[in-house]
Amino acid sequence: MLQVHTTRASTSAHAVALLRTGARRHLSASAPRSQQHLVVLGSGWGGYELLRGIDKKRWNVTVVSPTNYFNFTPLLASCAVGTLEFRTAVEPVRRYTPQVNAYQAWCDAIDFKNKTLTCMPATPPLHPQTPNTLSQPGQGGRPDTAVVGHPDSGSPKFTLRYDRLVIAVGAYSRTFNIPGVKEHAHFLKDIRDARAIRARILECFEQANQPTITDSDRRKLLHFCIVGGGPTGVEFAAELHDLLHAEMKRHFPTLARFARITLYDVAPKILASFDVGLQEWATKKFTREGIRILTQHHVERVEAGKMYVKEQGEVNFGLLVWSTGLAPNPLIQSIQDVEKDPRTASLITDEHLNVITKETGKPNEDVWAIGDAAMIKGQPLPATAQGGLANQKARYMTKKLNKLIRDGEPEGDALAPFQFRNAGSLAYIGDWQAVYDRTKAESGPKTKETGRLAWLLWRSAYFTMTLSIKNKILVPTYWFLNWIFGRDLSRF
Repeated sequence: MLQVHTTRASTSAHAVALLRTGARRHLSASAPRSQQHLVVLGSGWGGYELLRGIDKKRWNVTVVSPTNYFNFTPLLASCAVGTLEFRTAVEPVRRYTPQVNAYQAWCDAIDFKNKTLTCMPATPPLHPQTPNTLSQPGQGGRPDTAVVGHPDSGSPKFTLRYDRLVIAVGAYSRTFNIPGVKEHAHFLKDIRDARAIRARILECFEQANQPTITDSDRRKLLHFCIVGGGPTGVEFAAELHDLLHAEMKRHFPTLARFARITLYDVAPKILASFDVGLQEWATKKFTREGIRILTQHHVERVEAGKMYVKEQGEVNFGLLVWSTGLAPNPLIQSIQDVEKDPRTASLITDEHLNVITKETGKPNEDVWAIGDAAMIKGQPLPATAQGGLANQKARYMTKKLNKLIRDGEPEGDALAPFQFRNAGSLAYIGDWQAVYDRTKAESGPKTKETGRLAWLLWRSAYFTMTLSIKNKILVPTYWFLNWIFGRDLSRF
């Protein structure tokens, strides 16, 4: 139940007038006065894990996120090629946290002094003044590019008050301001992106299959380019290779010889964060399978169906997937009252994950930041949400907040400083093979694995992470069904 803070004499006519004028509304969740209001910004790896574990009987919890689900990002590459269905890679926020007040909205500004948030609905306006246009998935803009909410859409803004705030808004795909990337490339950060990529792959083959298309155009349409040699780009290249050499080869036998995959990166090697031996093993594996790897190549601009590479010139493609790291969220860019890293623009926190006030240089005891939106002062840590950094910070925050609401305000911090535990890195390489790197782990055996054993570790790791019982059943079921019957190539 929501309370709208307007005058007591408000009438339905006055409410309509407020909506028409776009006046801001101040909202707070109804709860006993003894309960503190905790607001969580974001439903990603950090925000969703926190929502699952927080004591919702003691805290009055509100989540603000442009989506009403959590993306299980390690499965997006599989969804993009049809190995898994889209629903297996998302977890609904409301189903598993029914006691939480959830708003599908963007947070556009934070007033730390008055403890208020200015939010914009991420849903279409009730009475749009202009035709509603959806930006297509993978075409830039905010991370969830199919979400409608926008300051120019006519939706009235609203204001939320908080007692405690956790910022877990994540980050964007980094484009390095290269012209045309946002307009003509696909990203792979959201389930909508996976759906758009899957549709485009099938569209390329159906277009190339038309009798009026020349062989030259077929080569262009069936050239699949991936920019970024990190785990996301490598795993998508591997999943795409599996699709091309299984279902596509069977259903489009005359087109199979035209299909090519090229992986670009500016670094000297792919999988730069992995052990050197694993980098070389993955490179040889890709080369043998026919995936072309072009490292130390620089994309200068992108146009419809082609990009210009400094070392090559014009390169035609049917699909371009862009995966070159992380850029700061616009909300993080807009914040001026707290310290930020000059290089990444991430919020700087202390070892207890509190943001640091710029004016005083001291931690803000009521505001924390986790995930890709933040970094600990003096402790550069890998931006590995899939590997567990955001997840580990969320679990730390869960213990901290539950202890705080249960025991009251402690003298000093009751919990030890946050410590990241590197459990290793995994990446799928294709053909039921993977690489597993534990050489940088703080404890346990510092091992590395390749091949089928690493693949078993890669698959089994998902079942120990943030998946519901429903998806723990659906994921292996779809793996088994696709192994027996193949992937579905229907396009709708």
